[in-house]
Amino acid sequence: MNKKSILLLVGIIFVSGCIGQTPISDKDKAISECKKECNSKLKTNSDLSNGPCLLNPIPNVPDWVCDVTHNPRQPVDNQMENQCSSFREGKAHHFVEVDTNCELIQTW
Repeated sequence: MNKKSILLLVGIIFVSGCIGQTPISDKDKAISECKKECNSKLKTNSDLSNGPCLLNPIPNVPDWVCDVTHNPRQPVDNQMENQCSSFREGKAHHFVEVDTNCELIQTW
């Protein structure tokens, strides 16, 4: 094979690899970042029992926040004052809820 053929072959492989990749959705990014932050807090023995807001907003997806809630949900989880301020103020429009073990509960 000559140089041009090798370059062409490498180019085709590169382009076909890039085209075949599915982009990660903001929702999937938000879930991943939220779980990562939650697990990081667990490793430092942080108390998550009071349902803290962990990422407000999530840095790589600023339309999302990350919140810890009880599982099953308790009435206190539905009170606006216990939700992330970026969500309450309309700066973020979606949230990821994880339980105190960093398991996904729901997304909105």
